[in-house]
Amino acid sequence: MAASAALSGRRRTTGPPTGPRRAPFRSLPSLLWGADPGRSPANSAATHSETVISRRTSSARPATTRGPAAPDQPAAPEGRPAASFDSLDLSPELSKAVTAAGFTELRPIQAHALPHALAGRDVLGLAQTGTGKTAAFALPILQRLLGRRANAPRALVVAPTRELAAQVQAEIALLAKFTPLTSMSIFGGVPIPRQVRALRSNPDIVVACPGRLLDLMGQGAIKLNCVEVLVLDEADHMFDMGFLPDVRRILKALPERRQNLLFSATMPREIRKLADTVLFKPAVVELANARPAETIAHSIYQMTEGDKVGATEALLEGDDFRSAIVFLRTKRRAKKLAERLDARGHRAVAMQGNMSQPQRERALRGFRDGTFDVLVATDIAARGLDIAGVSHVINFDVPNTPDAYTHRIGRTGRSEQTGQAFTFVTAEDHDQVRQIEKRLGAPIDKRKLSELGHIEKATLKGATGRGRSSDDGGSSRGSSGRGGPGRGGPSRGAAPRGRSTRAAGPSAPPARAPARKVSSTAKVSNAPAAASRGGPAFGVGVHESSGGGQRRQDGGGGQRPPRRRRGA
Repeated sequence: MAASAALSGRRRTTGPPTGPRRAPFRSLPSLLWGADPGRSPANSAATHSETVISRRTSSARPATTRGPAAPDQPAAPEGRPAASFDSLDLSPELSKAVTAAGFTELRPIQAHALPHALAGRDVLGLAQTGTGKTAAFALPILQRLLGRRANAPRALVVAPTRELAAQVQAEIALLAKFTPLTSMSIFGGVPIPRQVRALRSNPDIVVACPGRLLDLMGQGAIKLNCVEVLVLDEADHMFDMGFLPDVRRILKALPERRQNLLFSATMPREIRKLADTVLFKPAVVELANARPAETIAHSIYQMTEGDKVGATEALLEGDDFRSAIVFLRTKRRAKKLAERLDARGHRAVAMQGNMSQPQRERALRGFRDGTFDVLVATDIAARGLDIAGVSHVINFDVPNTPDAYTHRIGRTGRSEQTGQAFTFVTAEDHDQVRQIEKRLGAPIDKRKLSELGHIEKATLKGATGRGRSSDDGGSSRGSSGRGGPGRGGPSRGAAPRGRSTRAAGPSAPPARAPARKVSSTAKVSNAPAAASRGGPAFGVGVHESSGGGQRRQDGGGGQRPPRRRRGA
């Protein structure tokens, strides 16, 4: 009875579904409804054979409906995982691009999601970043749009951060390189007139951050009435950053008949509600309850606040160190630590929300190409970025939630590579640690601080260790909220136009050259402006797909003198 009520709560306004009845996929995972009191397999739609998300009847807004698969779209084997890219029956252009990109084997999220997405079904994908999910929605979009053009965008991908938007667009351009389809990214920190000019070229696919997209919609610069496919990427991160009201405004501007693909690492209550609103009878693909990769080794060091700087330096000087991302709670602490490490001879750079768009691009580009081997960041860098060869993630400050821990350490151990996650724990952090261990399903290895040798006492002067960074989530909507500076942001520096040079996705990028020790005081403002090794081309522009998207296979940053150790 409850399943029937759930189904009746979602009315189709354009008639019954087209095509045959779908084959069962799998039961909706308990992760989706486990935290919602009153829901159980007995009284929700989770037991329905088509994996239906429960619907709430609403007269305030017409129900969204999924559009049928494009008529020229080949059939896909739905209901069972795909065995290989060849079994997906992709167009010759896409098959050629997949091979050229070096994608040889399907990742789990791709094997399970692609058959459903290619068949035109809505998909709910529960997976961490770094699992290859970008290709899981990019290929179905490109397959659907081939053969027909329009005078407005036909696919919209909404992403929470400008770095992720640029990265996703780069992979789409890579996979579309042998097709006439075009794409562009839209985010803050880039002059609006430049983006308006690019939109006049009518890109087929737009990858956008919510805030800047709403700005352009308000100016009438972009029309969404032709959108056939909507992708909400990193939906839980959009919730963390306070973007859901913006997302709902965007949804109202879209055609009711469309395909919807929603990807999220976790499913908080608000994202479940969003899924209720957006998705129609979705195929649910869940990877290991969104737990961290098994290739990551977790360790905890108990210490005082004054030990953290010295412990960080000791880890950066270990024989197994190649590159690291160090996470702190606040922008001020990240800036202070980067300055401290840089002064001590480590090639460190900060990346946080008070930086202008060109500064953030230089920092990320320098970390990708090996100019810097330590990225000191707030949680703004914790989601979506795919950077090769990160050996260490250091939680200088314990993250506020288990989800934040999962997202942070997901920067290492990517694409089945090994990585290490170190967390510095003070006396007041034990409650958070217990929650993290509960999420991991196992205790974290407790290691003695003495294993790191002599630790020099030091503190980050003028920077408090507690509290929540204003640029890293919640309802804050300042310079880094809503996808970047945008309206009222501190910077409107333009990023260069150009083709995307690579993409992060199912194919592991070339390994970063091992970091060498060097005495350096390089600052982010002096970082080279050359194109990054394997990094996405930030900025705006319609990226023509043919002839672009080549990966660089060289070592990136070139030869560098050895960095001194402490006391040298």
